Amino acid sequence: MGIKEPVTVTVTGAGGQIGYALLFRIASGAMFGPATPVRLRLLEIPAGLKSAEGTALELQDCAFSNLDSVEVTGNAERAFDGTNVALLVGARPRGPGMERGDLLAANGAIFGPQGAAINVGAADDVRVLVVGNPANTNALIAAAHAPDVPAERFTAMTRLDHNRALGLLAGTLDVGVASIGNVIIWGNHSATQVPDISHAILTGADGSQRPLPDALAEALGGTDKVAAWLEGTFIPRVAGRGAEIIEVRGSSSAASAAAAAIDHVHDWVLGTSGSWTSAAVLSDGSYGVPRGLVSSFPVHSRNGAWEIQQGLSVAADVRARIDSSLKELEAERDMVKSLGLI
Repeated sequence: MGIKEPVTVTVTGAGGQIGYALLFRIASGAMFGPATPVRLRLLEIPAGLKSAEGTALELQDCAFSNLDSVEVTGNAERAFDGTNVALLVGARPRGPGMERGDLLAANGAIFGPQGAAINVGAADDVRVLVVGNPANTNALIAAAHAPDVPAERFTAMTRLDHNRALGLLAGTLDVGVASIGNVIIWGNHSATQVPDISHAILTGADGSQRPLPDALAEALGGTDKVAAWLEGTFIPRVAGRGAEIIEVRGSSSAASAAAAAIDHVHDWVLGTSGSWTSAAVLSDGSYGVPRGLVSSFPVHSRNGAWEIQQGLSVAADVRARIDSSLKELEAERDMVKSLGLI
């Protein structure tokens, strides 16, 4: 079997911590598999170009067999020319005294032009993952500036939240992460996100399956203990994990964010099997999520496209949390609309 045509991957904010953690894994074949070479385009602002250039030198020194080429640029149109996968990592963080509207306006000045550059030059099969926060609304902004690209090609990353939920559940049950399936993250990638284990399953070593809530009840000492643990520990800890890591490590969770981005694109391109995962995708109205919002859902990837898992029951307490998260997303959408960003 011959070598495949290289995949062009553009990473913005490539000189930052997440970019640094991400690029070596892409170059090693973790995103597309060992048979697919990659061309890397590293986009940075002027202040970050030297850092990105240093990373490019290290990538060359690693002599990855999958790495076709690396190019560093400060020009968005060059960075997205012919790109197949765009990872929009660089974003404006919230500064002291910064209101939500200020943050959205600052990010609109980043993601609007990037969306326009994708519209001008990206490959016909381009897939876009927004990592930079507020990721859901930044994806909405970028999509609005790329009218010739199908809007469903713009997604935001809630795979990090999904992976965090899996890790916490696996640790609580003392099982491997691979034995847990069908966890869901609903809504916004923010403190209002909704981790949901209602449909989760646990697969035993013999291949048998049982509802994960039943396994938790056994481990924690009853269904009432499960409810208390979910409310008091699991949900707030998944939602606040980023802050927890900053407090412990002294800096943000760059490596786990990079790993989640790899997982998201890998599954999007190569497909999911078995249980679903979570991704923030353009809503088609499923589960009462207003059409056109970028919201997290349980999803499968088939033939290179995300599909929302249909027909799931939603418990009343989960529904209330979803509605709260949707209100936040709608408020963000209305704010960027008022700012003329979409």
